Amino acid sequence: MQLKRIYEAASRQDGYRVLVDRLWPRGLSKEVAEVDLWLKDIAPSDALRKWYHAHPVQWPAFRQKYLNELGEAEALQALNQLHEVVAKRKAVTLLYASKNLERNNAVVLKELLDGMRKPPRSTGPAGAAAAKAPRRAQAGRR
Repeated sequence: MQLKRIYEAASRQDGYRVLVDRLWPRGLSKEVAEVDLWLKDIAPSDALRKWYHAHPVQWPAFRQKYLNELGEAEALQALNQLHEVVAKRKAVTLLYASKNLERNNAVVLKELLDGMRKPPRSTGPAGAAAAKAPRRAQAGRR
């Protein structure tokens, strides 16, 4: 799975292209975007999106609040749908509009899905923390 800003041109390497933003990207037609699936409900709520835009240095807090939102019914359904897409396809690209390439909701989703599919790379403290993060997010959804 890879991440890509939706304003970048589509390529064969993208595979199945999934837009994970609540709002359609400004100035981009659906034909140019070449989106296979638009999961609006997996995106952060409008309130959280606006809060993070006003507080960009609060990345850890945004990440935690977003993981909590992913436990809500509509978001959880969309997350399950995304998990099914990733399980069935060799190449999946999560698309986002944010100008921040390293701190956006697609990054959180990729980390979460990668954690669900792979065991931690090491057995040290970093590996244990990586293994617990997705489980904590799942536990909050029950």
